[in-house]
Amino acid sequence: MSRALNVDATIAEVIEFSAGHNAPISAIESLHPKGTRVVFVNGNDAAIIALAYGAKVMTGPVSRKPWTQQVLT
Repeated sequence: MSRALNVDATIAEVIEFSAGHNAPISAIESLHPKGTRVVFVNGNDAAIIALAYGAKVMTGPVSRKPWTQQVLT
């Protein structure tokens, strides 16, 4: 599975949800007009999060904003 997911949730929600599942994030960005693109450190974590999010995983084309590095704390 790909390490990247598009999820119908905010960046803060994805960070909190991923931390709760011990799934380290490699990169994260907002999608336009809603949603978040998240890249995990490995495909197994992405698969676990995709299963946990279920129908909130966005399929098909999405509109991405110009990417800027997010600092995770």
